[in-house]
This record gives sequence, C-alpha cells and structure tokens, in this order.
Amino acid sequence: MNKFVVIVFPNEAGAYEGTRALNGLHAEGSLTLYSMAVVAKDAKGSFTVKQAADAGPVGTAVGALVGGLLGLIGGPVGVAAGATGGTLLGSLIDVVNLGIGEDYVTKVSEELGPGRAAVIAEIDEDWTTPLDTRMQALGGTVLRTWRADFEDEQIAKEVAAQDADFKQLQAEFAQANAETKAKLKAKLDQAKSDIEQAEKRLQARLAALDKEMDAKVAALDKQIADAQANTKEQIKQRVAAVKADYAVRSAKLKQAWALTREALAA
Repeated sequence: MNKFVVIVFPNEAGAYEGTRALNGLHAEGSLTLYSMAVVAKDAKGSFTVKQAADAGPVGTAVGALVGGLLGLIGGPVGVAAGATGGTLLGSLIDVVNLGIGEDYVTKVSEELGPGRAAVIAEIDEDWTTPLDTRMQALGGTVLRTWRADFEDEQIAKEVAAQDADFKQLQAEFAQANAETKAKLKAKLDQAKSDIEQAEKRLQARLAALDKEMDAKVAALDKQIADAQANTKEQIKQRVAAVKADYAVRSAKLKQAWALTREALAA
C-alpha cells in the first residue's frame, strides 16, 4: 500500500529544493516517487498550486488529494464557497475516498501556515529515515498517511445493497396481485436502472484501476532498470506489493460486477 506525504517548508524555494531531493531519492532507489505537486500559501492565507500533479493515471490520486486538502483547509472563504457551491462536500469526498482521516487534515492545516509551501506526493518507501533525513536538512517537515482506497469498498457495498433490494422487489412482485404488481413495476424498473448505472461505474472504476496499476508497474520497472544493483531487489518487492494490492482491490470490484450481471440477466 502506498503512502501520501505532505512535506511543509518555510517558503516556496524550500519546496522546490524538496522536489529535487525527492527525485534524487527516487533515482537512488531509497523510495519510489509516483507523482507530486507543489502548493504555496501567501501571507493572506490564499493557496496557489505552483506545480500540478503529473498527468496520467499515476497523478490522479495526488491531484485529488491536492484539491481535497486545499478545499478543506482553505480558510473561511473556502468554507463559504463549499457551503453554497458544493466545493466543501466534493473536497471531503475526495479525501475520504483516498483514506485520509480528519487528524491528518488537521496536522496539515496546522503546519501549512501563511507564507509556507508544501510538496504533496504519493510514494512507496521501505524506510522512513532516508526521506526524513533529507527533508529535515532542507527545513522540511514530513507528514505521512497511508493511502487506502475506500471508493472501491464503497462501490462494492452499494452494489451488494442494490442487488439485495432488487431481489426483494422481485420476490414481492412474484407474489403480488395484479393491482400491486402495477405499482411495484415502477420500483423494479428504477431498481434495474440503478443497477445498470452501478455496472457502468464499476466498469469505469476497473478500467481506471487497471491503468493506474500498469502505470505504477511501468514506473517501477524503469526505476529497476536505472537502479544500482544493491537496490534492484527492494524495488522488485515494491512491484510485487503493487500487484498484490491491485489483486485485492480488483477482486472486490469484479465480485460486485458479477452481482450486477446476475441481476440484469434475471
């Protein structure tokens, strides 16, 4: 399972030093850097994204984390905008889907004060010392949290609930009289439509998961090719961990997909 890190620096220049240090740690194999972004907070408390997350499947999670964190810790103006425009709710959903807890958001908010800047990244590391030592030397504070994709689990739970509701309606419909069947027909049609939409969401999620896994493995394979002999084996272990995590997550989604196919075939 990968980690997210928010590395807070006293200023923007320090943050860019941090990006170079992260790239260096990746090059030497001490960690694997999948994607990163740089944000800064001015003296008035307004945030600016100075460097967006990398494009492509690997950068999607960091992009969502940046948007989610800034939406939640952007101060009173951000909260007001969320209350009227849905920004706050969207930010909350983004961080929850990534497994980010309230305590972590609070820590980031406390550290990332006016005038400061931060590097936000997704990494895979075997030891915390290399990153901590390098960033502390640059004046950076490292805040870590595990990435846990609750969205996959939530989709699977929703599909299971929809399937149970649909089967209950089918059983009720089979035993109802003609008048009641007419009323239940509309509910059955809506339940079937909900399952069809869930199936489309499952297909999209599985496709996104496949692309992310392929992109991460490709990044790791390149890192192995460029690495020194003494670090190749630990990077290969990261490849195995990425594939194992993918197998668990995709299995849940494929099981849910089987439920939708079964329900729609009935």
